Amino acid sequence: MKNNVIGIIAFVLIVAFFGSPFYVVYEGQQAVITMFGKPRGNVVTNAGLKFKVPFFEKVHKFEKRILEWDGYATEIPTKDKRFIFIDTTARWRIKDPLVFFKSVQNEKIAQSRLDGIIDAAVRDVVMSNNLIEIVRSSNRVLDTSEFSDTDKIFMDEGALEEITVGRDKMRDAIIKIAKELVPQYGIEIIDVRVKRINYLEKDRQSVYQRMIAERNREAEKYRSEGRGIKAEVEGKTDKELKVILSEAYRQAEEIKGAADAESTEIYAESFGKDPEFYSFVQTLESYVTTLNKDTSVIISTKGDYFKYLNSRNEN
Repeated sequence: MKNNVIGIIAFVLIVAFFGSPFYVVYEGQQAVITMFGKPRGNVVTNAGLKFKVPFFEKVHKFEKRILEWDGYATEIPTKDKRFIFIDTTARWRIKDPLVFFKSVQNEKIAQSRLDGIIDAAVRDVVMSNNLIEIVRSSNRVLDTSEFSDTDKIFMDEGALEEITVGRDKMRDAIIKIAKELVPQYGIEIIDVRVKRINYLEKDRQSVYQRMIAERNREAEKYRSEGRGIKAEVEGKTDKELKVILSEAYRQAEEIKGAADAESTEIYAESFGKDPEFYSFVQTLESYVTTLNKDTSVIISTKGDYFKYLNSRNEN
């Protein structure tokens, strides 16, 4: 009896040590249990300590979190025959672990499947559109101050051309194509992004020249619009200035006219009170204005010009 108990204990210890009846599923993990290479039971999605049949069942753990895919820069011709290197990245997750296990078994093989699917989708979409569609998302003139010199080349080149699709819609098209192909592997595509676009070295000079020409054209357009606005503002200013000067001249003439009329009225009233005195004062003023130390005048003392002086002598 004692030997049987020792044997059972020894068997349990051997099973526990070599058979590993327990396993742990961590947060962010999911597991598929197989027996003799075939899935057994449901997918384990809850974290914690789990039990399996020793020696016979095997645990295959997969990520529940979003995974990263990075492709290699690939040379692709655009619709307008511009060869570019395009580098893309994507985010994906294992949506159906059972299908994933049956089709690709592990993440390494899944990454290789995604290489073919995403690269093919990118190639199809890029080859169906002109270059500016992949480098721009709208028809606004871009502010490139926050971008690198390499990125500016591509954005500036198409900055003045009209686009009909744009990068965002092309990205949506790539995601749509990829999403239609990956469910067979138990995979879900979350997003696909273009990391970098680069020209072939032999095409760079022509790109620079085109960029310069288009920028000069846009600059001339702005200058022409500025000259038009300037002429309009100056014309409006001249018109307003003439109106202001004309109104000021009119008011000045009215004031002068009123002053002259009032002055004439005062003079007339003064003349009426003592015409002889007014004549005397005016004659004296004429002496001051016409005669000085440098003036030589020969006039008869009996003339009217000196009548007030003569009358003074007579007195």
